[in-house]
Amino acid sequence: MLEGKALLDKARSLSNRPEDQIARACGYVGPSGRLLKKSFYRALVEAKGYKLPSQISSGGSGGGAKGRQAEFRTRVHGNGNLLIGNAYTRRMGLEPGQEFKIEIHKETGSIWLLPMDGEGSSSID
Repeated sequence: MLEGKALLDKARSLSNRPEDQIARACGYVGPSGRLLKKSFYRALVEAKGYKLPSQISSGGSGGGAKGRQAEFRTRVHGNGNLLIGNAYTRRMGLEPGQEFKIEIHKETGSIWLLPMDGEGSSSID
């Protein structure tokens, strides 16, 4: 992702193009291919020499926005499903196709996912 003078120069050279194309050309694309518009606009403002209130109070690390951050919250959908999401499965190092035994612990209100080995029994690290 371009920053500072390099960002301003590139954005200026592409000023006749749509904003999405400019942001992509400047490298503001997340790992999933999603355009990071907020980060792009914040970087432009900072490159022009302005500090936004959230950047000043964030400890001065200068990194700007980091995009969506995983919140450890979810809710039951209307169809009764409970979605965990790939931010959590990726963080845990889970692979597509892995199987788990689900244990419900009513006394603590917790749900455990126990990895299944190849023979259908569970193995716990």
